[in-house]
Amino acid sequence: MSIRVQKTFEALFELEEIRGIFREALPTGLNTGEEEAFQKKIADLRAIIADLEAGTGTPKVTKIAGTLDVRSREEQYINIHPIQAAGRLTTEARKALISYGDGYSTCDFCRKPFRLDKISRPGIAEFHADLAKWLNMDQARVVPGARRGFQAVANTLVNKGDSVIVSALAHYTEFLAVENAGGQVREVPLNDKHIVTAEATAQKIEDVKAETGKLPVLVMIDHFDYQYANEHEITGIGKVAHQYNIPFLYNGAYTVGVQPVDGKKIGADFVVGSGHKSMASVAPSGVLAINDEFAPKALRTTAMVGDLTKRKFGIKEVEMLGCTLMGGTLLSMMASFPTVKERVLHWDEEV
Repeated sequence: MSIRVQKTFEALFELEEIRGIFREALPTGLNTGEEEAFQKKIADLRAIIADLEAGTGTPKVTKIAGTLDVRSREEQYINIHPIQAAGRLTTEARKALISYGDGYSTCDFCRKPFRLDKISRPGIAEFHADLAKWLNMDQARVVPGARRGFQAVANTLVNKGDSVIVSALAHYTEFLAVENAGGQVREVPLNDKHIVTAEATAQKIEDVKAETGKLPVLVMIDHFDYQYANEHEITGIGKVAHQYNIPFLYNGAYTVGVQPVDGKKIGADFVVGSGHKSMASVAPSGVLAINDEFAPKALRTTAMVGDLTKRKFGIKEVEMLGCTLMGGTLLSMMASFPTVKERVLHWDEEV
């Protein structure tokens, strides 16, 4: 590791140890022992900063918690992996992670109606509204990865034995979401250029109808696949789905946060994105956006009542299990959002 990169990490870790002193101290200030520890840490930090500035010194910290290697790949190398480029945290996201890393940090100001997307401090409710507007959809929720978006939709629409149309290049998480709901995936074949076409999708729907006697309950197709990185006929596929009156899920795991995505223009009933792949967010994170037709189903609230206590948690959304992303994961997405919104407008430059 470059000594300057090494010393940068050591300085950050030293600052966290200084921060730890304040976290353990009383609000009234440091006691004598804490003040001595603070001054010692400040002296150590000055020595690290001197080495950092001069590019000198030797590594003092090589492990975190005794076993974890210091991860310095992004600081030392050029990451040429195309899928990883959009998942690098912005500086603001890294700051948010430092500040909001505690598991309860977003719960601090949770008030009635006690739901994540209703929290106004920090501006989580506003962020949800901004996400929906940005994707040109009606409602949006943050989820623990795109896979949980697939799962929420599949659990909403798919019953045992139902067929779901997917690509022959579909990600495994789409398969698992359908399987979890009790359905069966039906794969659209590729053409000679490894593209999923609207025509092939229509034929697959007809094949399923002829075989099972009923239409598939969902069409779920990736805009770009993860194997060839090919762009598929997503708008045409959306039109085909609607011609058969089948809901259409647009898998934007590699586009939401990378290119402009207009859900209504695409014809999507659901838009799923990946925060950690494409929105410069901490993993696992993702986005599920929904149009108004399906929002009441996908975002249904619990009606269950306890048999002994008669407790009811009516405003909690079943498919979200009440609340989803919290703490540093969510706040990293929020902190990166201004940068992400701007960079999708400069796709050619990013390439």
